[in-house]
Amino acid sequence: MTGKNARHNAFLRLVSGNGAAFGSESRYSLTSKEVVIGRDPSCQVVLDAMMYRMVSRRHAVVRPVASSVDNTFSWVLCDLNSANGTYLNGQRLYGCQELHAGDRISLGADGPEFLFEYAVAPQPTVITNQASPLPSAKNSPQKPDSVSFTQLFPIISTGKDLTRKAYLVPGILTVVFVVLMFATVGRPQANQVIVATYIALAAYYFIYQLCGKPKPWWVLVGAALTTTLILLSPILNLFIYIFRVVLPGDVPAVDQPVNSLTELFVGYFFGAGLMEELLKALPILAAYLIALGLPSPWRERIGIWEPLDGILLGTASAVGFTLLETLGQYVPAASIQAGTDVGLQVLIARILGLPAGHMAYSGYLGYFIGLAALKPRHAKQILAVGYLSAAALHALWNTAGHSNNLLLVVVGVLSYAFLMAAILKARALSPTRSQNFATRFLDNK
Repeated sequence: MTGKNARHNAFLRLVSGNGAAFGSESRYSLTSKEVVIGRDPSCQVVLDAMMYRMVSRRHAVVRPVASSVDNTFSWVLCDLNSANGTYLNGQRLYGCQELHAGDRISLGADGPEFLFEYAVAPQPTVITNQASPLPSAKNSPQKPDSVSFTQLFPIISTGKDLTRKAYLVPGILTVVFVVLMFATVGRPQANQVIVATYIALAAYYFIYQLCGKPKPWWVLVGAALTTTLILLSPILNLFIYIFRVVLPGDVPAVDQPVNSLTELFVGYFFGAGLMEELLKALPILAAYLIALGLPSPWRERIGIWEPLDGILLGTASAVGFTLLETLGQYVPAASIQAGTDVGLQVLIARILGLPAGHMAYSGYLGYFIGLAALKPRHAKQILAVGYLSAAALHALWNTAGHSNNLLLVVVGVLSYAFLMAAILKARALSPTRSQNFATRFLDNK
């Protein structure tokens, strides 16, 4: 219904976040008076001061503008010189702009979000021009060139954004590890452990951010520790006997001559690819089986229900495997032969190459384990393809080590690309895609 006897009933609805002081439905009906949104108790829409520190005390205002043609209202949104800005449909607002149905208002780049809605309803009383004309930035309570307290001391207003968007936790860990590195100068073995652990955590954090699915840290650490314990247990000897004695997995050392690369590839396929990828997959399979007997929500938090779960636990398992193999085998051997400096060089190269090495193979296999859990009817086919593919990539890398550095680069890039492709496909297949922080980040670009 339109015309002189009609008006628009407008609403602000909170669609992201909570803590607004206008009822359990998070909906505020707009009238002929302006509505100020902020943390100050005097605002018409009050947001929780502890929860939304990125929101200014008086952040933004919605003002009515009466039409002289059909006696209806329109509304404009104005930023009140807020510290973190007001965003309209993803674009930062400067001054004022008219609102339309479906517009999204964000207080800060990633703060609480409101949806502007309106409906046409009968209005028998003719409304005169009670509202002010379209305001400009000059009408804002604060002058555009004024400086607020939170602008002078930004740390006061950042709130949760400091931990969620400013990489505070990685920064803290970096400082801690730097101090530990200084503290262990002159003690090569302790220093190597600290350096290796830090680089491995940085590499894993990179993969975790790409996956975008929250997983309890203790589950991930548990996968890495489980793999480490397996390597230190008699299980390793059993694997070596099966894959390198019973099966044709025995290969010569890197500095020994080989008959052909094909024969070498076959040996590495059984003795490194199939053996080590199955070993690193044991924590993933254990998490899947353990979670089956747990009640919700523990079942979902711990278990393997989709490809992203498998990738996260597979790459965590690879971290444990690489750290023990590097610190327990390769670094000591290099240090004995050529000195501590060479041992440190080997350490950095092996750990820094995780995303294109053990992480790539184990994460790729983890994708298929999660896919099998998501599509159990095709589990055998999925697991066979994943296991053989991961083993082949692993064997190809080891074989390239007997050839030349250019081939190593090609295989490393290929392995990294396989892992990245698996992560992208896993995010697309994820049943919880809407909650994925990596997907939301990319979609907002």
